[in-house]
Amino acid sequence: MQLGEIVANTLAILLLVCFLASTFFLFGKPLWPEQHARMVIIVPVDTMTTASTGRGDTPVLPATFDASLAHPRPS
Repeated sequence: MQLGEIVANTLAILLLVCFLASTFFLFGKPLWPEQHARMVIIVPVDTMTTASTGRGDTPVLPATFDASLAHPRPS
């Protein structure tokens, strides 16, 4: 092979690689899916409303429970 053929083949391969890279960059999706974390944020406990025992081992619970404070169980 002559030097001109080597240079021409190298430039042709480089052009093909650039074309494929730009095609994947513009129109392709990632090869692996993005990871999504499912997090549950646990808020600090209010000891005044969640204390379960009082004096004489009698339960001290709130008279009512606000259902809007309860979060659904994560699936």
